[in-house]
Amino acid sequence: MTEKRRNRSRAIAALLLFSIMQVGLQVGLAEPTGKTNAAPVPQQIVARLTTRNNQAITVNGLSASTGASILTGATIETGADQSATVNLGPLGSLDIAPNTKLVLTYDDQGNVKALLIYGCVVLTAKKKTNGEIATEQGTAGKTNPAAGGVLRQCVGAVTTPPNPTHAGGGGLFGLGKAATIAIVAGIGAAALTPLAFQDNPSGANP
Repeated sequence: MTEKRRNRSRAIAALLLFSIMQVGLQVGLAEPTGKTNAAPVPQQIVARLTTRNNQAITVNGLSASTGASILTGATIETGADQSATVNLGPLGSLDIAPNTKLVLTYDDQGNVKALLIYGCVVLTAKKKTNGEIATEQGTAGKTNPAAGGVLRQCVGAVTTPPNPTHAGGGGLFGLGKAATIAIVAGIGAAALTPLAFQDNPSGANP
């Protein structure tokens, strides 16, 4: 009887040891074997609209004002007394003058493009951004991603000087009042020149 009890105890001990080993093996397999390299999540660009005096403008045919999200591919249109800025986050910003219509596209690869149908815009592109203004005739200008830059473009008859809500130097397209006065004076002088020659066909001084 004693020998049988010993054999039985040995068998129970062996079975218990085997069970403990099985449990330990399963726990070991359940633990992570090492750090996993998670795939980087692309940065999502969220463009935000700011309008002058919180006036509503038209985005994709609907009314939109300050705080609205501007999705890529949106058609933006301002009226005679409306101007706006689209904040593109790490890409830069787009200032939109009154009487302007455009299509804005951008992506998380650093590309932003304003297809200007009519009116005036100012595109400010930050470093590592491929900024572009285009018209129906083709590309009107691109920025250098290594340095960033500012693009200005007008299409069609512009009756109201642009007054972007984005901080700038004031005057025409943020060039400053002195530069604006010089440009306007130059245009006026050019317009009066044909009249002077018409009064004096020989072109000689009186």
